[in-house]
Amino acid sequence: MTREKFVVEGLGGAKTLRGAVAVRGAKNAALKCLAASVLFEDTLVCTNVPDIEDVRRMGELLQVAGAEVTTKDGVVRVSPPDFAQATSGKPNSAEATSGKPSAWNTSLDQTIAKRMRASIVMTGPMLARMGEVSFPYPGGCVLGERPIDLFLAGFTALGAKIVEADDFFTVRAPQGLRGAHIFLPIVSVGATETLMFAAALAHGETILENVAMEPEIVAEAELLNACGAHIEGAGSPTLRITGTGGVPLKANGAVFSIIPDRLEAGSFLILAALAAEDVTVTKCEPKHLQAVTSSLARAGVSLEIGTDTIRVRASEKPYQSVSVRTHEYPGFPTDLQAPMAVFLSQCEGDATILETIYDGRFRYAEDLRRMDADMTVMNPHQVLIRGPRKLERANLESPDIRAGLAYLIAAIIAEGTSSVDNAYLIDRGYEHIEDRLSSLGLHIKRESSN
Repeated sequence: MTREKFVVEGLGGAKTLRGAVAVRGAKNAALKCLAASVLFEDTLVCTNVPDIEDVRRMGELLQVAGAEVTTKDGVVRVSPPDFAQATSGKPNSAEATSGKPSAWNTSLDQTIAKRMRASIVMTGPMLARMGEVSFPYPGGCVLGERPIDLFLAGFTALGAKIVEADDFFTVRAPQGLRGAHIFLPIVSVGATETLMFAAALAHGETILENVAMEPEIVAEAELLNACGAHIEGAGSPTLRITGTGGVPLKANGAVFSIIPDRLEAGSFLILAALAAEDVTVTKCEPKHLQAVTSSLARAGVSLEIGTDTIRVRASEKPYQSVSVRTHEYPGFPTDLQAPMAVFLSQCEGDATILETIYDGRFRYAEDLRRMDADMTVMNPHQVLIRGPRKLERANLESPDIRAGLAYLIAAIIAEGTSSVDNAYLIDRGYEHIEDRLSSLGLHIKRESSN
């Protein structure tokens, strides 16, 4: 793969961007809904799916596992192996037409799984559907300690047996999973989704307590319920799931639309606050962005909030610093704290960002200091930011998806021409970002960095 970088002509603090930028479907919802397709006996069709690297990797993971995956114009269709063979009229064996998903490969591809953290969510559907799954320790962005103990403990509670060898796990429940009462010691989006998917096909009732409440989880539960699952309480701290007793779900031709990406929308709002003369973020869900819009409004950003749009116009008054504490939804998203740090570097006064979810997520501070931002990492969970400071050009390298986007925002408001290397990481979460920013009047291009 050719290594690429973004080259950005900074605005030097000027607020000149104009126009509208549409939000794509939520990466975190799309990945998990595609993973949940393993629970289905027929084709799952998802629309408004973002054209990003992580979605392509999830598609590859499903294909290696035996599914048929087709993608066109934001529509992704996933068919289980036996269904794809039966509908094509070309079964590979007698087993392929027996109604059993015997062609599923229950060992997740190690290369793909180690590159993408979201791969672990596929273990729940595979275990529930096939009674067995093998997988490596998952990869993805390095964001401090991200243990999988919650997943393994949940599988054990549901009656599965686990064998570990050299960071490779094999989980078996040949007689099917059994409902259980599970309390998550810490709120985890991934564990909530994975165990919810697993419990959907279990025998009996499962109660999950202290679960995540993200909008993506609500959307996923609605999808499963529309196709035969019985999940109550999505969007609250407790999920009550009545399993189907091993009966797979059925889409029956239904089409599921991925909800708007609140993290992408929040990133665009922060960029607009810093660099827009008049920019409207469209096709978003403002109700999912209240923690972000509230913080920006307190800082003095002019926001006009509509049904599915948010308009940002330049303010004559300087922005005032506001301290931020990341928290599970509905709190301020941890994935937006790096872009918010760039915003706070342009505000008057001192502010802190308190990171309550991950450690090791302030690695971007050193690079932003190279651009003359005044940032001091107080400890692994807190950074102090003093502003305003004019940022200077720099050649940077994306450390992860969200910090990479923060670097682009910093480059946009800086003096001179900057570059952000390792574009692949940004591509993992943001669809054709250079084209969309160019439409607002920014001079940005993609170049080979080799």
